[in-house]
Amino acid sequence: MSAAQSADGPPPVADRRLGLTVTHRRYVPYSHAHYGGNLVDGAYVLGLFGDVATEICIQSDGDEGLFASYSDVQFRGPVLAGDVLEVTATVTRVGRRSRDLKFEARVACRADPGRGPSAAVVLAEPVIAVTASGTVVVP
Repeated sequence: MSAAQSADGPPPVADRRLGLTVTHRRYVPYSHAHYGGNLVDGAYVLGLFGDVATEICIQSDGDEGLFASYSDVQFRGPVLAGDVLEVTATVTRVGRRSRDLKFEARVACRADPGRGPSAAVVLAEPVIAVTASGTVVVP
């Protein structure tokens, strides 16, 4: 008997949903500026995490699912009105009805008001603004 086999049968097959990744891109409108300097509140990004989690559930299980909890949220940099965000969710664990997800929100473009009121730049490297881990539940 090989090390990969057990007395109970062949080794388990990796779940196809493990590692599934979904990315949304979103322009942050100025109407979402909540603080001075056009700073957007953190709840805005958490809402975007909910959107990518919903698509993960639909793709992996054919149902919108429900967000159960966050186990970690890290605000690493500002999200500003006028930014373009890339928001990604990746399945890191598949349970019978639950899925653990890793989230990341990156700023891909940022307003550049010094060049004009509607000027913006594509950042050479996206800046990580928010990371999180969470759990969704599907029927």
